[in-house]
Amino acid sequence: MIRWIALLKPGDCLLIALGLAGVVASFPLAWRAGVADKAVVRRGGELFSELDLRHDRRLDVPGPLGVTTVLVDRRRVRVAADPSPRQYCVRQGWLARPGEIAICAPNQVSVEVQGTSRTHDSLVY
Repeated sequence: MIRWIALLKPGDCLLIALGLAGVVASFPLAWRAGVADKAVVRRGGELFSELDLRHDRRLDVPGPLGVTTVLVDRRRVRVAADPSPRQYCVRQGWLARPGEIAICAPNQVSVEVQGTSRTHDSLVY
């Protein structure tokens, strides 16, 4: 394992150091999310409600299987209860960054956080 280190030249070390510095410097750019302003609740693909994240509240959303409960607390939102069998949207937890989304597919309810800038879609990671 040590043998390959002897093959490195000063230019190789400089290139490796610059590459690592570039990767470290790119993390803040890649993970910036902006400030969350509101949560958009959809039922059956249509807008049901827009929730201001500055005010704590609870919203009950009726769906085909029953009622989905959405909570807003300290500028974040989550699906607290859902009648779906696997509870994937409840397990999603607190959503606080723009672009994050929780989808309760069997009950046709979704909650998406929106803000001034949307940097990524939470479905891609």
